[in-house]
Amino acid sequence: MGIEGELATLRGARVVLLPVPHDATTSFHAGARRAPEAICEASRHIEEYDEELEREIWRCGIHVAEQVLVPSGDASALVEAVRTRVSELLASSKMVITLGGDHTVAVGAARAHAERHPGLSVLQIDAHGDLRDSYQGSPYSHACVARRLLEVADLVQVGTRSVSAEGAGLLRRMGREPFWARRIASCGDGSWMEEVVSRLGPSVYVTFDVDGLDPSIMPATGTPEPGGLGWWQTLNLLRLVARRRRVVGADLCELLPTEGLHSCDVLAARLVYKMIGYFLDP
Repeated sequence: MGIEGELATLRGARVVLLPVPHDATTSFHAGARRAPEAICEASRHIEEYDEELEREIWRCGIHVAEQVLVPSGDASALVEAVRTRVSELLASSKMVITLGGDHTVAVGAARAHAERHPGLSVLQIDAHGDLRDSYQGSPYSHACVARRLLEVADLVQVGTRSVSAEGAGLLRRMGREPFWARRIASCGDGSWMEEVVSRLGPSVYVTFDVDGLDPSIMPATGTPEPGGLGWWQTLNLLRLVARRRRVVGADLCELLPTEGLHSCDVLAARLVYKMIGYFLDP
Protein backbone atom coordinates (compact mmCIF):
# COMPACT_ATOMS: atom_id res chain seq x y z
CA MET A 1 0.00 0.00 0.00
CA GLY A 2 3.01 2.32 0.11
CA ILE A 3 2.51 2.81 3.85
CA GLU A 4 5.24 4.77 5.60
CA GLY A 5 6.05 5.59 9.20
CA GLU A 6 5.24 3.69 12.37
CA LEU A 7 2.30 1.74 10.90
CA ALA A 8 4.67 0.11 8.40
CA THR A 9 7.10 -1.11 11.05
CA LEU A 10 7.01 -4.50 12.71
CA ARG A 11 6.46 -2.85 16.07
CA GLY A 12 3.62 -0.61 14.90
CA ALA A 13 1.72 -3.02 12.67
CA ARG A 14 -0.97 -5.51 13.68
CA VAL A 15 -0.57 -7.46 10.43
CA VAL A 16 2.57 -8.89 8.89
CA LEU A 17 2.76 -9.96 5.26
CA LEU A 18 5.41 -12.66 4.89
CA PRO A 19 6.65 -13.07 1.30
CA VAL A 20 7.81 -16.57 0.33
CA PRO A 21 8.94 -16.50 -3.34
CA HIS A 22 9.10 -20.26 -3.82
CA ASP A 23 7.82 -22.42 -6.67
CA ALA A 24 10.23 -25.36 -6.69
CA THR A 25 7.39 -27.93 -6.68
CA THR A 26 5.50 -26.43 -9.63
CA SER A 27 4.26 -29.15 -11.98
CA PHE A 28 2.81 -27.10 -14.86
CA HIS A 29 3.54 -23.40 -15.45
CA ALA A 30 6.21 -21.95 -13.15
CA GLY A 31 6.54 -18.33 -12.03
CA ALA A 32 4.56 -18.13 -8.78
CA ARG A 33 7.80 -17.16 -7.05
CA ARG A 34 7.26 -13.69 -8.52
CA ALA A 35 3.83 -13.34 -6.90
CA PRO A 36 4.72 -11.72 -3.56
CA GLU A 37 6.52 -8.87 -5.29
CA ALA A 38 3.71 -8.46 -7.84
CA ILE A 39 1.05 -8.38 -5.11
CA CYS A 40 2.92 -5.77 -3.09
CA GLU A 41 3.50 -3.63 -6.19
CA ALA A 42 -0.16 -3.86 -7.25
CA SER A 43 -1.27 -2.89 -3.74
CA ARG A 44 0.18 0.57 -4.33
CA HIS A 45 -2.51 1.18 -6.93
CA ILE A 46 -5.66 0.14 -5.06
CA GLU A 47 -7.86 2.54 -3.12
CA GLU A 48 -7.04 2.77 0.58
CA TYR A 49 -10.66 3.28 1.60
CA ASP A 50 -12.88 0.18 1.57
CA GLU A 51 -16.46 1.07 0.67
CA GLU A 52 -17.89 -2.12 2.19
CA LEU A 53 -16.14 -1.86 5.54
CA GLU A 54 -16.29 1.96 5.47
CA ARG A 55 -12.75 2.48 6.66
CA GLU A 56 -9.15 2.65 5.54
CA ILE A 57 -8.00 -0.85 6.40
CA TRP A 58 -4.30 0.02 6.31
CA ARG A 59 -4.61 2.04 9.49
CA CYS A 60 -4.35 -1.19 11.45
CA GLY A 61 -0.69 -1.18 10.39
CA ILE A 62 0.72 -3.52 7.75
CA HIS A 63 4.36 -4.57 7.79
CA VAL A 64 5.99 -6.43 4.90
CA ALA A 65 8.59 -8.74 6.39
CA GLU A 66 11.80 -9.92 4.77
CA GLN A 67 11.39 -12.76 2.32
CA VAL A 68 11.82 -16.36 3.45
CA LEU A 69 14.35 -17.92 1.10
CA VAL A 70 15.91 -21.37 0.93
CA PRO A 71 18.70 -21.21 -1.67
CA SER A 72 18.66 -24.93 -2.42
CA GLY A 73 14.96 -24.93 -3.31
CA ASP A 74 14.52 -27.82 -0.85
CA ALA A 75 10.78 -27.98 -0.16
CA SER A 76 11.14 -29.64 3.26
CA ALA A 77 13.68 -27.01 4.33
CA LEU A 78 11.36 -24.30 3.02
CA VAL A 79 8.44 -25.67 5.05
CA GLU A 80 10.53 -25.62 8.23
CA ALA A 81 11.88 -22.15 7.54
CA VAL A 82 8.36 -20.79 7.07
CA ARG A 83 7.13 -22.57 10.20
CA THR A 84 9.95 -21.06 12.24
CA ARG A 85 9.47 -17.53 10.96
CA VAL A 86 5.69 -17.57 11.33
CA SER A 87 6.04 -18.93 14.87
CA GLU A 88 8.32 -16.01 15.75
CA LEU A 89 5.83 -13.50 14.40
CA LEU A 90 2.88 -15.14 16.17
CA ALA A 91 4.83 -14.94 19.43
CA SER A 92 4.85 -11.17 18.89
CA SER A 93 1.03 -11.18 18.69
CA LYS A 94 0.90 -10.37 14.98
CA MET A 95 -1.61 -11.64 12.45
CA VAL A 96 0.48 -13.25 9.72
CA ILE A 97 -0.61 -13.54 6.10
CA THR A 98 1.90 -15.52 4.06
CA LEU A 99 2.28 -14.66 0.39
CA GLY A 100 3.36 -17.52 -1.89
CA GLY A 101 4.77 -18.81 -4.09
CA ASP A 102 3.40 -22.22 -4.75
CA HIS A 103 0.98 -23.76 -2.29
CA THR A 104 3.70 -25.65 -0.40
CA VAL A 105 4.39 -22.49 1.60
CA ALA A 106 1.04 -23.00 3.35
CA VAL A 107 2.26 -26.16 5.08
CA GLY A 108 4.83 -24.44 7.26
CA ALA A 109 2.54 -21.50 8.00
CA ALA A 110 -0.37 -23.75 8.99
CA ARG A 111 1.90 -25.86 11.20
CA ALA A 112 2.97 -22.77 13.10
CA HIS A 113 -0.64 -21.73 13.65
CA ALA A 114 -1.67 -25.24 14.69
CA GLU A 115 1.06 -25.26 17.33
CA ARG A 116 -0.27 -22.03 18.76
CA HIS A 117 -3.99 -22.85 18.41
CA PRO A 118 -4.80 -26.45 19.38
CA GLY A 119 -7.91 -27.74 17.63
CA LEU A 120 -7.29 -25.48 14.64
CA SER A 121 -9.54 -25.74 11.57
CA VAL A 122 -8.17 -24.97 8.12
CA LEU A 123 -10.42 -23.54 5.41
CA GLN A 124 -8.87 -24.45 2.06
CA ILE A 125 -10.18 -22.54 -0.96
CA ASP A 126 -8.71 -24.38 -3.91
CA ALA A 127 -9.62 -25.94 -7.25
CA HIS A 128 -7.65 -29.07 -6.37
CA GLY A 129 -7.93 -31.66 -3.63
CA ASP A 130 -4.11 -31.64 -3.08
CA LEU A 131 -4.49 -34.96 -1.24
CA ARG A 132 -1.65 -37.04 -2.69
CA ASP A 133 0.75 -38.41 -0.12
CA SER A 134 3.65 -37.81 -2.49
CA TYR A 135 3.98 -36.32 -5.97
CA GLN A 136 7.00 -36.29 -8.24
CA GLY A 137 8.99 -37.84 -5.42
CA SER A 138 8.14 -35.25 -2.76
CA PRO A 139 5.67 -35.29 0.13
CA TYR A 140 5.86 -31.49 0.05
CA SER A 141 4.68 -30.97 -3.51
CA HIS A 142 1.90 -28.46 -4.04
CA ALA A 143 -0.23 -31.52 -4.89
CA CYS A 144 0.22 -32.82 -1.32
CA VAL A 145 -0.64 -29.70 0.64
CA ALA A 146 -4.03 -30.83 1.98
CA ARG A 147 -2.59 -34.24 2.95
CA ARG A 148 0.04 -32.48 5.07
CA LEU A 149 -2.53 -30.08 6.54
CA LEU A 150 -4.66 -33.02 7.70
CA GLU A 151 -1.72 -34.09 9.86
CA VAL A 152 -2.03 -30.98 12.04
CA ALA A 153 -5.60 -29.67 11.71
CA ASP A 154 -9.17 -30.35 10.71
CA LEU A 155 -9.78 -29.41 7.09
CA VAL A 156 -12.73 -27.97 5.18
CA GLN A 157 -12.24 -27.71 1.40
CA VAL A 158 -14.23 -25.27 -0.74
CA GLY A 159 -14.39 -24.85 -4.50
CA THR A 160 -12.85 -28.24 -5.27
CA ARG A 161 -13.31 -29.50 -8.83
CA SER A 162 -10.24 -31.63 -9.47
CA VAL A 163 -9.09 -34.56 -7.33
CA SER A 164 -6.84 -37.56 -7.85
CA ALA A 165 -8.09 -41.13 -7.48
CA GLU A 166 -5.86 -41.39 -4.42
CA GLY A 167 -7.40 -38.29 -2.94
CA ALA A 168 -10.95 -39.42 -3.70
CA GLY A 169 -10.26 -42.72 -1.97
CA LEU A 170 -8.90 -40.94 1.08
CA LEU A 171 -11.98 -38.76 1.30
CA ARG A 172 -14.26 -41.81 1.16
CA ARG A 173 -12.30 -43.58 3.90
CA MET A 174 -12.41 -40.49 6.10
CA GLY A 175 -16.09 -39.85 5.44
CA ARG A 176 -15.32 -36.35 4.21
CA GLU A 177 -16.63 -34.47 1.24
CA PRO A 178 -15.41 -31.12 -0.05
CA PHE A 179 -17.78 -28.35 -0.96
CA TRP A 180 -17.57 -29.22 -4.64
CA ALA A 181 -17.66 -26.30 -7.05
CA ARG A 182 -20.51 -27.96 -8.96
CA ARG A 183 -22.62 -27.99 -5.78
CA ILE A 184 -21.85 -24.34 -5.08
CA ALA A 185 -22.83 -23.42 -8.65
CA SER A 186 -26.22 -25.08 -8.28
CA CYS A 187 -26.99 -23.58 -4.87
CA GLY A 188 -28.51 -20.18 -5.49
CA ASP A 189 -29.36 -19.16 -1.92
CA GLY A 190 -25.90 -19.23 -0.34
CA SER A 191 -26.93 -21.86 2.23
CA TRP A 192 -23.71 -23.74 1.49
CA MET A 193 -21.77 -20.95 3.21
CA GLU A 194 -23.62 -21.54 6.47
CA GLU A 195 -22.71 -25.22 6.20
CA VAL A 196 -19.06 -24.34 5.64
CA VAL A 197 -19.04 -22.30 8.83
CA SER A 198 -20.79 -25.07 10.78
CA ARG A 199 -17.95 -27.46 9.94
CA LEU A 200 -15.26 -25.10 11.20
CA GLY A 201 -14.02 -25.01 14.78
CA PRO A 202 -13.62 -21.83 16.86
CA SER A 203 -10.15 -20.98 15.46
CA VAL A 204 -9.64 -20.95 11.71
CA TYR A 205 -6.67 -20.64 9.38
CA VAL A 206 -7.48 -19.77 5.75
CA THR A 207 -5.31 -21.13 2.96
CA PHE A 208 -6.27 -19.58 -0.36
CA ASP A 209 -5.02 -20.96 -3.66
CA VAL A 210 -6.09 -18.43 -6.28
CA ASP A 211 -7.00 -21.23 -8.69
CA GLY A 212 -10.03 -21.69 -6.44
CA LEU A 213 -11.38 -18.66 -8.28
CA ASP A 214 -12.91 -19.05 -11.72
CA PRO A 215 -10.32 -18.51 -14.48
CA SER A 216 -12.60 -15.89 -16.02
CA ILE A 217 -11.43 -13.59 -13.21
CA MET A 218 -8.15 -15.34 -12.32
CA PRO A 219 -6.47 -16.74 -15.43
CA ALA A 220 -3.00 -15.96 -14.04
CA THR A 221 -2.31 -19.17 -12.16
CA GLY A 222 -0.18 -22.20 -12.95
CA THR A 223 -2.89 -24.88 -12.84
CA PRO A 224 -6.24 -23.30 -13.78
CA GLU A 225 -9.50 -25.24 -13.69
CA PRO A 226 -12.85 -24.11 -15.13
CA GLY A 227 -15.86 -23.56 -12.92
CA GLY A 228 -14.49 -21.80 -9.85
CA LEU A 229 -15.73 -19.27 -7.31
CA GLY A 230 -16.74 -15.74 -8.24
CA TRP A 231 -15.50 -12.59 -6.57
CA TRP A 232 -18.64 -11.85 -4.54
CA GLN A 233 -19.14 -15.49 -3.53
CA THR A 234 -15.58 -15.46 -2.21
CA LEU A 235 -15.94 -12.24 -0.25
CA ASN A 236 -19.29 -13.24 1.21
CA LEU A 237 -17.82 -16.54 2.42
CA LEU A 238 -14.72 -14.96 3.95
CA ARG A 239 -16.70 -12.29 5.75
CA LEU A 240 -19.21 -14.80 7.10
CA VAL A 241 -16.40 -17.01 8.41
CA ALA A 242 -14.75 -13.99 10.04
CA ARG A 243 -18.00 -12.97 11.72
CA ARG A 244 -18.77 -16.43 13.11
CA ARG A 245 -15.29 -17.74 13.86
CA ARG A 246 -11.92 -16.36 14.92
CA VAL A 247 -9.61 -16.30 11.91
CA VAL A 248 -6.07 -16.46 13.27
CA GLY A 249 -4.04 -16.33 10.05
CA ALA A 250 -4.01 -16.93 6.33
CA ASP A 251 -2.00 -17.37 3.17
CA LEU A 252 -2.52 -16.54 -0.51
CA CYS A 253 -0.72 -18.70 -3.06
CA GLU A 254 -0.32 -19.69 -6.71
CA LEU A 255 -0.67 -16.33 -8.44
CA LEU A 256 1.38 -16.48 -11.63
CA PRO A 257 2.16 -12.88 -12.64
CA THR A 258 1.65 -12.71 -16.40
CA GLU A 259 2.30 -9.94 -18.91
CA GLY A 260 -0.97 -8.40 -19.99
CA LEU A 261 -2.87 -9.77 -16.98
CA HIS A 262 -2.04 -7.12 -14.41
CA SER A 263 -5.71 -7.20 -13.32
CA CYS A 264 -4.94 -10.53 -11.63
CA ASP A 265 -2.16 -8.94 -9.56
CA VAL A 266 -4.63 -6.24 -8.53
CA LEU A 267 -7.28 -8.84 -7.69
CA ALA A 268 -4.81 -10.69 -5.45
CA ALA A 269 -3.75 -7.47 -3.73
CA ARG A 270 -7.36 -6.42 -3.20
CA LEU A 271 -8.20 -9.88 -1.85
CA VAL A 272 -5.38 -9.70 0.70
CA TYR A 273 -6.56 -6.22 1.71
CA LYS A 274 -10.11 -7.52 2.13
CA MET A 275 -8.90 -10.46 4.19
CA ILE A 276 -7.07 -8.12 6.54
CA GLY A 277 -10.18 -6.00 6.98
CA TYR A 278 -12.47 -8.97 7.54
CA PHE A 279 -10.22 -10.93 9.85
CA LEU A 280 -9.25 -8.06 12.13
CA ASP A 281 -12.67 -6.42 12.35
CA PRO A 282 -15.42 -8.15 10.34
